[in-house]
Amino acid sequence: MKVVILAGGKGSRISEESVLKPKPMIEIGDRPILWHIMKGYSAQGYHDFIICCGYKGHMIKEYFVHYYMYQADTTFHLQDRHRDYYRSTAEPWRVTLVNTGLETLTAGRILQIRDYIGEDDTFMLTYGDGVADVDISALLAFHKKHGKIATITTTQPAGRFGAIKIDEDGTIESFKEKARKDQSWVNAGFMALNREVFDYLGDGSEMLERTPFEKLAADQQMAAYRHPGFWSPMDTVHDRAYLEELWSSGEAPWKIW
Repeated sequence: MKVVILAGGKGSRISEESVLKPKPMIEIGDRPILWHIMKGYSAQGYHDFIICCGYKGHMIKEYFVHYYMYQADTTFHLQDRHRDYYRSTAEPWRVTLVNTGLETLTAGRILQIRDYIGEDDTFMLTYGDGVADVDISALLAFHKKHGKIATITTTQPAGRFGAIKIDEDGTIESFKEKARKDQSWVNAGFMALNREVFDYLGDGSEMLERTPFEKLAADQQMAAYRHPGFWSPMDTVHDRAYLEELWSSGEAPWKIW
């Protein structure tokens, strides 16, 4: 089964980093967040990836062109331009990199990889900037059981802001961090989609999360897989610092390999 990863956006909210590289190539623990996402799927038996490239997509391609060499001890024979590799730890991945355009919106990016899905009835889709410890087998079982065209993983992220109770004269009566159970459910990515989803993408000129998802919901063709575990996006430098701290401490919840 194919795993499609959206990796073409400009990452404007983390421009301090994305001015130099595409957002999925921003590193956590000296590895691109894209690598972390792929490792999570691969650890659960899914090794066939389609990556939708756009902004600075050549850097993603260069990463995989040289991936094998990066992982191996190497001897270079400069005179005859030959290389010997030793002790390679390369992953068992099949990676298809697709140029989906610089300004293309998410629905359009997915339309452009339609032919690469092949004859599979179902494929997976996620964003190239978020990590989680989602149980993929449980997600797919849920998707199959409910028989919808689309299943999205939803979660209640931990509260980032304090909940403040204020009386009429402006005095703060209480202040506490909002618990997960007090948060709204949000789309965490990690989706399972049937081929029929392409019929909802129109001409690809919109965000997937707008009209396509709205039509799927109106047709009662979307299901929500509720994920109680860890999920975090990497939208800002503060998010990156948070993920880096978890990784450095050896307590990264998404590291299931």
